[in-house]
Amino acid sequence: MQDAYATAGVDIAAGNKAVELMQGAVNATQNANVLAGLGGFGSLFKLPTGYQQPVLISGADGVGSKLLLAIAANQHATIGQDLVAMVANDILAQGAKPLFMLDYMGINTVEPAKVAEIVTGIAQACQAAQMALIGGETAELPDLYAKNHYDLAGFAVGIADQAKLLNPDNVQAGDVILGLASSGLHSNGYSLVRKLLLTDQAKQWADLSMPDQATLLTPTKLYIQTVLPLIEQGLVVAAAHITGGGLLENLPRALGANLGAQLDSQSWQIPAIFKRLGQLGDLSTTEMLRTFNLGIGFTLIVRPADVAAVMAHLSTHGETVSVLGQVVPDDTHQVTMQGALNYAN
Repeated sequence: MQDAYATAGVDIAAGNKAVELMQGAVNATQNANVLAGLGGFGSLFKLPTGYQQPVLISGADGVGSKLLLAIAANQHATIGQDLVAMVANDILAQGAKPLFMLDYMGINTVEPAKVAEIVTGIAQACQAAQMALIGGETAELPDLYAKNHYDLAGFAVGIADQAKLLNPDNVQAGDVILGLASSGLHSNGYSLVRKLLLTDQAKQWADLSMPDQATLLTPTKLYIQTVLPLIEQGLVVAAAHITGGGLLENLPRALGANLGAQLDSQSWQIPAIFKRLGQLGDLSTTEMLRTFNLGIGFTLIVRPADVAAVMAHLSTHGETVSVLGQVVPDDTHQVTMQGALNYAN
């Protein structure tokens, strides 16, 4: 007998097969705090002990139009890291340890191997972010998504002692701003990237060089393993995840009232892909700083006395870190740049 739901475009059996294929990767993220994961109507997570005044920090995000490039390339193994990083790095910027995550996928047609590849990437990134993937949802929506298309969303929860949360009100003039290198474009500005590299050039994905393709699909970097120990030691005053809005809009979120950031634009080298995008779009410095991360994916604000220890830790653990500038009195609460942007050739 023909399945009426399948004829309408929804294949329950394919969905069950996808869950079966991803189960091992998801289970590998789970720990003793996970009381119930996939399979129930809700996932159960026991709060860890050791917190005096535990506060839960939540976040939700997606990957954005970078997904269109993954779809065009038919490469789905790393897009899950973009999803995890966008959420987990935000939680980290509050001073919290990520605990668990749930994902949502809306897709045209459930192809079990493809769905499992995407979710396996999410699970592997969750492991790297030291959090459990405890549940999610895959919705087959052929009337909503174009053929081969899908969208992703992630929802995560972290924990911190209330007294140890990173607080912009604790930032002082004279504090030092450190920048941790990004892995590239991360997951921001891709509507403009696609316009400049594809639409304006009358090109398709296959027309791009292999190095360009690799650059555009490089996943967003996770900063949890290297930064969280510094936060737990009390060596970080505030932090900012440099996402949409770039340094100009994200760094002020880590500053208290009447404070600004003065940055030396020569203190780090901006990857060549950003220079190329700026030239193609004839973009102003302000547009570049507001649209892209320009090679800085995460910033830390630390006391001057702690700079050496923080930089030593980050360098030892493989981070490329730069002293970007310092916090200054500023009633306008803005980021100011000294010097021209330092692009790599």
